[in-house]
Amino acid sequence: MKLRYNYRLYPDAPQRESLARTFGCVRAVWNDALARRKAAWKTNRSRIGGVELQKICITAAKRTPQREWLGEVSPVPLQQSLRDLDVAYKNFFESVNGKRRGPRMGLPVFKSRHDHRQSARFNTNAFKLRDHGTLYLAKIGEVEVRWSRELPAAPSSVTIIKDAGGRYFASFVIELDDDAHQLPQVDTDTGIDLGLTHYAVTSAGEKIANPRWLGRRERKLKKLQRALSRKQKGSANRTKARIKLARQHGRVADARRDFLHQTSTTIIRENQAVAVEGLAVRGLARGMLAKSVNDASWGAFLRLLEGKAARYGRAFIRIDRWYPSSRLCPCCGWQVGKLPLDVREWDCPSCGEHHDHDIAAALNILAEGIRLRSPNDVAAGLADTRNDCEGQVRPGTAIPTLAPPETSTAQAA
Repeated sequence: MKLRYNYRLYPDAPQRESLARTFGCVRAVWNDALARRKAAWKTNRSRIGGVELQKICITAAKRTPQREWLGEVSPVPLQQSLRDLDVAYKNFFESVNGKRRGPRMGLPVFKSRHDHRQSARFNTNAFKLRDHGTLYLAKIGEVEVRWSRELPAAPSSVTIIKDAGGRYFASFVIELDDDAHQLPQVDTDTGIDLGLTHYAVTSAGEKIANPRWLGRRERKLKKLQRALSRKQKGSANRTKARIKLARQHGRVADARRDFLHQTSTTIIRENQAVAVEGLAVRGLARGMLAKSVNDASWGAFLRLLEGKAARYGRAFIRIDRWYPSSRLCPCCGWQVGKLPLDVREWDCPSCGEHHDHDIAAALNILAEGIRLRSPNDVAAGLADTRNDCEGQVRPGTAIPTLAPPETSTAQAA
């Protein structure tokens, strides 16, 4: 299992200049190699390998007046750039052939010097961790690192990143055994219903508030965006305004990321199995609530839950997005009609139970997750879920189809 650990870097002025030079050389090697591969494919449908590209774009290019400045930086980030290009082409071809899951990958594109996010990757031959806590980078020097936590193992590589706000980060890659972070088993399982009023509602009745990170800082962001739009393009004042705006967006992203990590870790630690509903986040992000959906970042939250479940030995179950979790009675399985969004509580016309809309959905999600569990999850301690009447939450796999009663099936809160 490979993990990433990110730390803040504080390079001094000469080191920032050296890093800028390294970022530029990495970008130039990438663009040169990409141009040659495109030209070779257009000419005779041939592919140039990584070893040949390294000889042409790095070794031979250093001897030319146009690229002699490539020798001023460490060759390791330049070689890693060519490897990244090979991986990008591999992902594209596997995506086209259907070997790669997920959204279709596009062809690699040229990098621009106007991109405000820059990066360079160093392997073990080009960096060292000093005993006094600094990070040594080849041809750059010892850079101060803010160690927020210890590294669990020796890193295999480090990526130096400069974001749009001018901040520097070191991203270390650590390789650990799959069972290195196994947590002790617990007897609790949970189902999670995601929403906007409450970020997440668990089957235990816990409601996690939606922090609305973007909404909190939206007024400040609008003010900074207006200030940026009034600055003349190409001026130093526009650069300062752009950095202020980027740092404010960075604070929003940092707060969101911190919340997602803390919430997902708490859920994984306290439950042996986690069942969630598969959401079409991209489709929801194109609707009327696009800003709120993007601010909630449900996709990132579900990916964190899935990854941490695999890391800590928990069961993660994703049910079908078309499962009617919000329209089923968790006690008897009665299916009601489509409820309006403003109806947050309803009474079951079959058994008479009063349900909270979100908690009932979370209970149904957990019950469906238990039905879909694998034998490995059962062996890991996934228990049956019972309702308040000590009965099974979902009595069967089929959804009852009964004639609707004459009484109302929902009541507004």
